[in-house]
Amino acid sequence: MSRKCSMTGKKGSVGNRRSHSRRATKRTFAANIVKKRVFDAKTGTYKTMKVATSYLRTLAKRLQAGK
Repeated sequence: MSRKCSMTGKKGSVGNRRSHSRRATKRTFAANIVKKRVFDAKTGTYKTMKVATSYLRTLAKRLQAGK
């Protein structure tokens, strides 16, 4: 499975690695993805999601609003 956020769609991007002499070579920036277990109130079960860490704050806010 790819390193992609299941909620926001964030994924890795491509850029340049710069040496001291400013020589450019290609490199990749990986997305900061973590597995998170979230309780689904509708079904009463836990779901495992792969989400970006930047989305975790939004997820926490949505779970608080749902109470």
